Amino acid sequence: MIFISQSGLIDRSRDAEWDRWYIEHLRAMATVPGIFSAQRFRIDTPGSPPSLAMYSVAAPEVFDDPTYLSVRGFREWQPQIDRQHYRRNLFAGLEQAPQVEEGDVLLVADREQPEDAIGGTVFTWLRSVGLDRSTPCRGLAVLANSQAPADPGVAVYRPVSPRFGGAS
Repeated sequence: MIFISQSGLIDRSRDAEWDRWYIEHLRAMATVPGIFSAQRFRIDTPGSPPSLAMYSVAAPEVFDDPTYLSVRGFREWQPQIDRQHYRRNLFAGLEQAPQVEEGDVLLVADREQPEDAIGGTVFTWLRSVGLDRSTPCRGLAVLANSQAPADPGVAVYRPVSPRFGGAS
């Protein structure tokens, strides 16, 4: 399963400070039993949440684990989170989050139903199964930077952290 948290700060001048905090948060999240990977991305296109964190999780029960409950959330950053961008979704359709290397981009498309291709790019489609369920289906694709399509219905995210954790 894939857990995706999207957010952004009210005061964008604090982004660099938040980025430093988030690295340690990802490290902590990757130690939770049942979370196999954690990585963070920043938006490259307007109109979508500025920050996206993607996690590979074993099952919804991960969110009840005492270790998860001790490290989850934004803690001191909570009052700084812009609620218009805050979304947490759990998706079925992949066991592991896709590998996104430096120089690659993560394409994210939210749709009512999966589509064969968007702008010539084939997406892996996930179905929302828990938490906010802010979209019924989410498509993910990883491309080299030079291949990123200019499609208004597709958000382009760049990795701003390494991928913590590994395969299950």
